[in-house]
Parts: sequence; C-alpha cells; structure tokens
Amino acid sequence: MNRLRVGDQVVVIAGDSKGQKGKIAKIDFERGRVLIEGVNLVKRHLKATQERAGGIVSVPAPIAISNVMPLDPQTGKATRVHYEEREGKKVRVAKSGAVLSVEQGS
Repeated sequence: MNRLRVGDQVVVIAGDSKGQKGKIAKIDFERGRVLIEGVNLVKRHLKATQERAGGIVSVPAPIAISNVMPLDPQTGKATRVHYEEREGKKVRVAKSGAVLSVEQGS
C-alpha cells in the first residue's frame, strides 16, 4: 500500500522545486525516489549518435518520495491520503473526502 501511484498529480513540498506541480512518470520504491514530468529539470549534455542529434537537453531528475504529496482534486492543495472501503472496493481518499483511485485486485 503506497500513497503515490504512477499518473498521480502531485505537488513538491520541499527542495529547490518547492511548490511545483506535475504528474508522476516513474516511481523507484527501492531508492525512495520519484520522477515527475516537468519538475526538477537538469541539463544533460548529449553526444550526437546515429539515432539523435547532440546538444544540451533538459531532463527531469528524481526527487525523494518524502518531498512530494498528492494533490487533492477538490481543493487543488497537497493532501494526506488514507484508505477506506467503499462499495466493497478499497479506495485512496484525500482529506476532503475525494476519492483518488480504486485499488487493483480488491
């Protein structure tokens, strides 16, 4: 059971990217890192290959999971998540009572 999922809208609550919002692209639970589209961008200098041109490219860098919180769909603010059983399904629920998602296999 995790409070974050790929595809969730989140807000960064600490660090250089504090306050930025984005969608989760990838989660690495072993390292405790999350990759968010358009947030925490860093410059990478790429050498040209036969497949692509070289140059300087901005790519998202991972952020610690503890530095992001899910976005409440009703209020648009960061929220904590708890689990409830509604209509026989286990769901993730925000503080405002809005359902974030239904758990798989429940």
